[in-house]
Amino acid sequence: MTQDELKKAAALAALDYVPDGAIIGVGTGSTVNHFIDGLAAVKSRIAGAVSSSEASSARMRAYGIPLVELTAVDRLPVYVDGADEIDGGYSMIKGGGGALTREKIVAAVSERFVCICDASKKVATLGAFPLPVEVIPMAARHVARELAALGGRPVLREGFVTDNGNLILDVHGLAIADPIAFESTLNQIVGVVTNGLFARRGADVLLLAAPGGVERHERG
Repeated sequence: MTQDELKKAAALAALDYVPDGAIIGVGTGSTVNHFIDGLAAVKSRIAGAVSSSEASSARMRAYGIPLVELTAVDRLPVYVDGADEIDGGYSMIKGGGGALTREKIVAAVSERFVCICDASKKVATLGAFPLPVEVIPMAARHVARELAALGGRPVLREGFVTDNGNLILDVHGLAIADPIAFESTLNQIVGVVTNGLFARRGADVLLLAAPGGVERHERG
């Protein structure tokens, strides 16, 4: 199977976790695009979706999937999204597509986070994938210096502005042994909007697609 076929397999497996009649949270990225495609075929089962990005909103709108603003709901039963990396403790690096802040907000109000990805995203230690950090533009140089002092090599994502009007620093060269602590450390840097470590609110379910099929793992 190709990597795209593996992504599709994981994405379609997530449909089993979508409650009938619910408003659900939908993430962003190539794997989530397959989930949206699958959701379109069963859109009559749900009341609507809260989207984490303009890109996902446009895709769902094209399928006629009702979109709901997060301000209109208190809790979501499930949030489905991918990951750039995920470790054995269900902590993730996300934000390769630049939607990390909205993804983190939707995840925070969801009772269950279903992570969909292919087996290549499972790692022993997070950090081989550059960690995205969303920053207020005027603080970009200050934040870059602070990130370098923490042992990373921050690189401005050229020509990219987030849906929130901010910049992304991609931090290379990290080996994140304690994702929860490091997430908190990064959030204390003045000028950081949020960072791409999803550790304090990690995944509850991991659907990991491998050539032999989709492995289903749940947080114990």
